[in-house]
Amino acid sequence: MKKFAKSLAVLTLLNLASLAGAQLLTGTATNGTTGKPAAGDEIILINLSNGMEQAAKTKADSSGKFSFKLTDGGGPHLIRAIHQGVTYHQMVPPGTTSVDVQVYDVARKIADLSMTAAVMRFQADSGQLGGEYLFVVDNTSSPPKTQMNDHNFEFYLPAGAKVEEAQAMAPNGQWISAEAAPQSEANRYAFAFPLRPGETRFKLQYSLPYSGQIKIDPKPLYPAEHLVVVLPKSMQFTAANPAAFQTIQNPGQSDTLVQVAQQTKPGQPLSFTIAGTGTITESPAQVASGAAQGQGRDNRPGGGLGAPIDAPDPLKQYRWPILIGFALVLAVGAWVVMKRQPTTVGAPAAPIADPRLAPPASAAFPAASAPATKSAMLLEALKEEMFQLELERRQGKIAPAEYEKAKAALDQTLDRALKRQG
Repeated sequence: MKKFAKSLAVLTLLNLASLAGAQLLTGTATNGTTGKPAAGDEIILINLSNGMEQAAKTKADSSGKFSFKLTDGGGPHLIRAIHQGVTYHQMVPPGTTSVDVQVYDVARKIADLSMTAAVMRFQADSGQLGGEYLFVVDNTSSPPKTQMNDHNFEFYLPAGAKVEEAQAMAPNGQWISAEAAPQSEANRYAFAFPLRPGETRFKLQYSLPYSGQIKIDPKPLYPAEHLVVVLPKSMQFTAANPAAFQTIQNPGQSDTLVQVAQQTKPGQPLSFTIAGTGTITESPAQVASGAAQGQGRDNRPGGGLGAPIDAPDPLKQYRWPILIGFALVLAVGAWVVMKRQPTTVGAPAAPIADPRLAPPASAAFPAASAPATKSAMLLEALKEEMFQLELERRQGKIAPAEYEKAKAALDQTLDRALKRQG
């Protein structure tokens, strides 16, 4: 009996110690459309240390408040809020004790939609034309709302086009697979993907039979600041209305021809003919950079299909130093991990998983199972959070003391992740 009582006392003490060590994460969910608490919305806690593990879920109370006990060592987490069927996410860096997440009411149709850029990129060989399309869509609704319906963003492709791959990226999110669904009208397609307030991007690749010449009619459905056409220099571009397009010369050894139509309107006739064959041997980033430099502008749309943008990019002065710095940090971390891992003589090297994790845009996430995959996902999450933290510091959106605290926590988590690999 005494042994049983002693064991029970030990278990009780262990449980109390575990509860005492659990960190409490509190948060507030706010409806950005009404400015009121997002009462009753489902809130999900995702543990990024174990891939994309759903750790807990709750509902926001009448004041929009919610809380979770973090019992997994205080690593990085993600808060997912679901409002009117649309998901919204907020990163939770290590050491964070409070977090705010914003959701928006859903409307089937909003008027304040425009495109920063629509970029078309073509390559051709004998018998086949390969096309890429990038759309950068801006939702500036006021009050801010999310547009969502079965054919949320529509566009046209050339007759006979076969979609090979389609992706979408929410504001501050990551590229995820999406479906470009054919509509009742011939050659018209749509993405059923939420257009949240801010900038949403779509891209797709397609192919179609090619006899050496083809007419392309973009048939714009939205106003756009820039419609950009990128071709190999060995191909020819002829606009039906030459005054609608201007040529951008890429400096250096660029092998691309870039044509730009500015401030286009829905329904504006912008058809053109392309002829010949050729491929673009430069990397997409070089093509974009060259086009931007040719006009003294940046290449904000990105995705390898850079377009000249009139408004300066606020990240232009420090985007690359930040990315290069974090790339070096992660490269050193990867080297340390590889040095610590035991190797077997004669055993083939295991492939390195390269999932790209950032604040997600939908409820569908890739699940990581192998330890190497989980570690890579954690490193990617840390990289994204470091970038966002540095960006907020540069833009003056975070106090120096708060910046130092968050950075120290991220550094500590990175160190722990590397030690676990050892």
